[in-house]
Amino acid sequence: MKEPMSSADDGSAFRDERTKNSLKASAPSTEQVLEQYKLYVEMADRISARRQTANSFFLTVNTAIVALLGYLRTVQENSGVGQLFFLVAAAGMVLAYLWYRTVRSYQNLNSAKFEVIHEIEQALPLRPYDREWEKVGRGKNPKLYLPVTDVELRVPWVFLALHSVALTLLFPWQGLRSLLCGGG
Repeated sequence: MKEPMSSADDGSAFRDERTKNSLKASAPSTEQVLEQYKLYVEMADRISARRQTANSFFLTVNTAIVALLGYLRTVQENSGVGQLFFLVAAAGMVLAYLWYRTVRSYQNLNSAKFEVIHEIEQALPLRPYDREWEKVGRGKNPKLYLPVTDVELRVPWVFLALHSVALTLLFPWQGLRSLLCGGG
């Protein structure tokens, strides 16, 4: 049997003013809130899985580019084949930056999702995610909790630096100098 929520537990804890004003229906039952909660937690888990897939993709592509650049560096020394491969390094820099922006986007999305999860928990008898967050000092004590995102945000910058060094090494400086100075 569905148990209606009391007026003090009307679910308003997770509704903003616009939503409260626009909803004319009766307050949802605890069972309804629990079903929505389970669905929302599942959606948050799916976002985390997509985030991991994106990280794996960018890590694989950036690692392949670094390996390719190492190979091209040796080819460039022995022939003129590697003259334009500085573009590969530039593409790696762009990909590293896009990776960083992707991680930031997922970080913001996950933060928002967990804020909503905490708000939904206010209408439930138990609040496991809120309790867990409390146990790790609400993210303020790095000895208790170091967000994975802090590490995730640094890795693209490492690759950006590697690609920048490669770009500097592979760029055809002599050709540019000849072009600018009128040499042939």
